[in-house]
Amino acid sequence: MEVNKRGDAVWIQGVTDFCPQQVFECGQAFRWNRDTRGYIGIVGDKVIRADYQGQKQMLVLENCTLEDYHNVWKHYFDLDRDYDKVKRQLSSDKIMKEAVEYGRGIRVLNQDPWETLISFILSANNNVKRIQGIIEKLSIKYGKEIIWDGKRYHTFPAPESLAFAREEDLRDCGCGYRGPYIKKTARLVVDGLLFPYQLKYLPYEEAHRALLGCSGVGDKVADCVLLYSMEKAEAFPVDVWVKRVMEHFYIGHPASVKQIKSIAAKRFGKAAGLAQQYLFYYARDKQIGK
Repeated sequence: MEVNKRGDAVWIQGVTDFCPQQVFECGQAFRWNRDTRGYIGIVGDKVIRADYQGQKQMLVLENCTLEDYHNVWKHYFDLDRDYDKVKRQLSSDKIMKEAVEYGRGIRVLNQDPWETLISFILSANNNVKRIQGIIEKLSIKYGKEIIWDGKRYHTFPAPESLAFAREEDLRDCGCGYRGPYIKKTARLVVDGLLFPYQLKYLPYEEAHRALLGCSGVGDKVADCVLLYSMEKAEAFPVDVWVKRVMEHFYIGHPASVKQIKSIAAKRFGKAAGLAQQYLFYYARDKQIGK
């Protein structure tokens, strides 16, 4: 890839396998919103606009320095991974080949572990639009303000802010019954009983068990956090769509989450989480098994 700075933007030439809609609207991240010139995202204390020019294979990151690109965004957008190789590896059967082709612009983002943990606690029995709204309200109330391009944005709340938040204020932000889960999990971090930024250095099973100790975290949420923020590509989150597509095409009958994950691990190996992304997008859009 060729990287150049032009004005306040970094232009990356030679980026393949990148469809902004598939990347930002597939349910893995909640702080990206489309405008007329691309998608605006808030990551850490940074706000950028990302635009992809498909015919030129050009990714443009506005409000970005070369230093930020190399230190933050290159890893965030998973630009070091060879997705062509992943796709060849996964396309060993007709279904996966079709799913990979259908979602060929998907990339797994490497997000902030703390933010991802709280975001997916909020995801339980929720939809993407509502999750986005709750996170925005939490960020406005408890985050720090960022001004860019004449508009106000806010960072995601720090653990201390949510650990000592009033439950009624969390309810006002739309957290509902998840409010106490968020407070308890934030308190684990504040009290030094949970280290979200260290979990990625543990083996998958050990990191998974640690996340299950957080209030509001079950098997699927733990796998989402591991896949989307801790570089555990073997994590295989099983939601209703993935369950349907696995039962429909690979199992042939109703199966438990444990059985589905076991079959996925055998079939897809260390790339199971990437296979999950393609299968989820394919099953949801095709309404498989509904």
